[in-house]
Amino acid sequence: MEQTLLRARELIESTVSFYQQRPAQGSAAPHTDVAVLGEALEDLVRGARHSVCVAMTGNDAFHQVARKALAALESGLVVRLLCAPQVADGTLAVLTRVPGARFEIRVSEGELRDMVVVDGAAALVQAAAGNAKGHATQVNDPAAVRALELLFAGAWSRGRKLDDHLALSPKLRGELTGRILERLRDGYTDDAASRDLNVSLRTYRRHVAEIMRELGADSRFQAGVRAVELGLLSE
Repeated sequence: MEQTLLRARELIESTVSFYQQRPAQGSAAPHTDVAVLGEALEDLVRGARHSVCVAMTGNDAFHQVARKALAALESGLVVRLLCAPQVADGTLAVLTRVPGARFEIRVSEGELRDMVVVDGAAALVQAAAGNAKGHATQVNDPAAVRALELLFAGAWSRGRKLDDHLALSPKLRGELTGRILERLRDGYTDDAASRDLNVSLRTYRRHVAEIMRELGADSRFQAGVRAVELGLLSE
């Protein structure tokens, strides 16, 4: 799966670059400014017939227009919304009350790209970092859209439900917690893990005990299982 996602990401990056550099023609739209981004995203979502997959990374123009478009969806659609932790708050739950549409919301700790994939047939991708704010590329090429679907599906499978994320203690969302969990998963001894993380053995063991307590686990193995269930740790 990891190799598939890496290949998908390479295809996505090359496709986005290709569409941004080519002149506007046919069904592919060039990258757009903020205003046109809103129109393009709303038009794409409005034309959905079966499914909408959305990945959001931050409180920027893409985030705002995506939420507006999703709030106006009609009934009968399956909507999967995957967001970064910094935008995962209780206000997203409002979207689950959109009449008719069935929303599923998950939170991903991994690297995401702002994008929308509709019916597996068309997509809109936020421009890479370093480009002008609000620029995006509309993609209709079947292979590129399929690559986007694969990338989204991989991140979705590792994400945790919004309710589970909101219920997590802030201690479990920290970077150090993630690094400790990775070393527990990889079978590090306490001594090796503490040296690798540049903390004292006593401090490391205290953090492990706190993590186990927050996860409600009686053993390190149980803590690992619970961490996987919550999307804090990959299998």
